[in-house]
Amino acid sequence: MNSLGIFLTIAVFYLFSKIYEKKRAFYLNPVMLSIIAIAFILHLTGISYETYMESAKIISYLLSPAVVSLAVPLYKQRGIIKEYSKEIFAGIVFGGTLAILSAFYVAKIFGGSESVLLSMAPKSITTAIAIGVSEKIGGIPPLTAVLVILTGILGNAIGVEMLDAFKIKDRVARGLAMGVTSHGLGTARIILVDELSGAVSGLAMALNGVFTSLILPYLLKLLQ
Repeated sequence: MNSLGIFLTIAVFYLFSKIYEKKRAFYLNPVMLSIIAIAFILHLTGISYETYMESAKIISYLLSPAVVSLAVPLYKQRGIIKEYSKEIFAGIVFGGTLAILSAFYVAKIFGGSESVLLSMAPKSITTAIAIGVSEKIGGIPPLTAVLVILTGILGNAIGVEMLDAFKIKDRVARGLAMGVTSHGLGTARIILVDELSGAVSGLAMALNGVFTSLILPYLLKLLQ
């Protein structure tokens, strides 16, 4: 089996993770730098994206159990999450709605076409749901996928630093903010900082995906 993609992905991410450990600066974020580096290597070597993805598909397969594993910290923190269930629900409704509105109006201010507006609206939910939602409402699924990934990378790179800068110390609030705004990549970052925040973030990511897919078609009718 061609293991080029597996080796390249693991080696590049390991290298940038080690660099990040020495100086925890947002511009050294290993996820962001790994994506840029791999794209650059593929371009230089002439290796097609399809060849790379085919040889790295086992990593894609491992994403599903990795997401399911978020249920472990969620179970361990179930008591606190139950205690804050009303606040979590309110945060998802408010944050999910604000994410849609902000994406929609930012694109509108910059003169985006209707298809671009519709593609941007679901950018804060996880890729698998966002692509389906984008297709359903008339957006451009490939553009939505790119925007979702960029949103996640941004949240992964500077989300925790922004929470610190605004002095948001409540662990549930920090998890909510990361999960609602930057889905899986944000959750992957915050769970390294604090298990409770990571558990809330994973829950918020999942529920916001469902909430956005339900409310978005109706909200867009009001906006258009």
